[in-house]
Amino acid sequence: MTEENKPGQGLPGDKFVRPGIDDRPDLNKALTPEQKAAVERLAMQPSDTKNIEGSSTEANVATAQASAANLATAVASVDAAAPDLNSAFNDMRDPMVSADGHRPTKAEIVRLGVGFTLSAVACAIPWVALSSLILPELLDQIDPSSRDAMIGSLNAVGSVVALLANVIFGTFSDLTRSRFGRRTPWIIAGGVVTGLCALLLGATHSHAVIMVAWCGMQLGYNVMLAPFVATMSDRVPDKVRGTVSGFYGAGIACGQTLGSLVGAQVIKAAGLSTGFMMAAIIFGCIGLVTVVVWPREKSSRDLPREPFSAKMLLMSFRPPRNAPDFYYALFGRTMMMAGYNMIVMYQLYIVKYYTLADSGLKEQALADEAANIIAIMATITLVVSLIAALIAGPLTDKIGMRKVPVAIASCLYAVGVLMPWLIPSAMGMYLFAAIAGFGYGVYNAIDQALNVSVLPNPDEAGKDLGILNLANTLCTVLGSLLGSIVVVISGQNYMWIFPVAIVLVLVAAFLIMRIKNVK
Repeated sequence: MTEENKPGQGLPGDKFVRPGIDDRPDLNKALTPEQKAAVERLAMQPSDTKNIEGSSTEANVATAQASAANLATAVASVDAAAPDLNSAFNDMRDPMVSADGHRPTKAEIVRLGVGFTLSAVACAIPWVALSSLILPELLDQIDPSSRDAMIGSLNAVGSVVALLANVIFGTFSDLTRSRFGRRTPWIIAGGVVTGLCALLLGATHSHAVIMVAWCGMQLGYNVMLAPFVATMSDRVPDKVRGTVSGFYGAGIACGQTLGSLVGAQVIKAAGLSTGFMMAAIIFGCIGLVTVVVWPREKSSRDLPREPFSAKMLLMSFRPPRNAPDFYYALFGRTMMMAGYNMIVMYQLYIVKYYTLADSGLKEQALADEAANIIAIMATITLVVSLIAALIAGPLTDKIGMRKVPVAIASCLYAVGVLMPWLIPSAMGMYLFAAIAGFGYGVYNAIDQALNVSVLPNPDEAGKDLGILNLANTLCTVLGSLLGSIVVVISGQNYMWIFPVAIVLVLVAAFLIMRIKNVK
């Protein structure tokens, strides 16, 4: 071939290929959708940049200073300002690496999911059975005239104990340094304390001792719960957190409905003492069983921590600052769970004295029929909430949304609460169980993942999740207080619990939608 005939010399049919320009791959075809999304997250938005005036040297200096500032913020100690979780630097974190720096294997993720689900089911069964059915029935047997006031007092005082325990022991677990890790010792100890107090609760008919035992159960349960929930932030990678949260929510939904079923059977046949013994055994063992199922927690002895002092301890309890999303999530959950608890805490009395008010049944027959209705409700709720929770968690991981599904679930729960208000019969309660149960199943599946997403500082997950879990305490106080007020003002007419609960749940949906930095 002559020099004149070589390719690229402009002859017909030849095309000169410019190295690095014409031979570049088509990125739209070469990159997967996940890789494209990662590139978009790392792209600097014009609205986030500042114009740098002056020479190129000054611009380079300014750029270097900005980079150093971002890096310093990201690695700052817990006493420094929390890093911006929306920054490109943080988005570069591997979503399959957990906050403790470990990349769990598939088997470890499965063990974490099983542990969360098992513990959720095991704890919810006795807790719901005791709080919503067995304890109210015990108080009804001791003194029917004081049952509503005593339920309100137990929940109010117990909730104060739970509130303090959640924050205090969540913070203590953040600060714990032991060869067993930060969370494990508290989870085991809390379960044992809860079990011992359940035994005491079943061994007395004294209102004063019941109060002490119930507060002890609240203390132990929250000593266990605060570090348990913080484990999801510590050890579950972002990529699968929605799925694990979904199974955890399914466990809660399953356990709560089984708790209603078990409580109904205890009232009907087994005897109240059997219920308290069951609770003592389950709570006493579940902490140890959970940490055995999970992969062993790493030693925390070498984790950095400011030297222990009174000032350091007090500063550890400092609520997050400049974190509006965190507080929208906190008060949104509080309103939602207050509406939920208004129904659950008075479930037995609603069925006995509202649904069956015109039945003409004698006391024992009334209790048996109420137990039958609650058992059917529990079965319906079990099925729909389990389906909802198992679908919702993986689905939100796929679509990358947390906020909107939680708000929709709250509205669906409100629709369910409307049913027995409009239809004051067993059918109304069954419709409530189906519709509200599905909404609550979706809510439970996603809410914990949403809570982790709004944490301002992952290094203080125990404390901050403890504050978020104050919603469980505040909602009990609020639900119990409002329920007692409504019942007393209305002359023990339980119908008016429903509209108040609907308002609370809709307020919860509004607050959740105010969150800005989570879809």
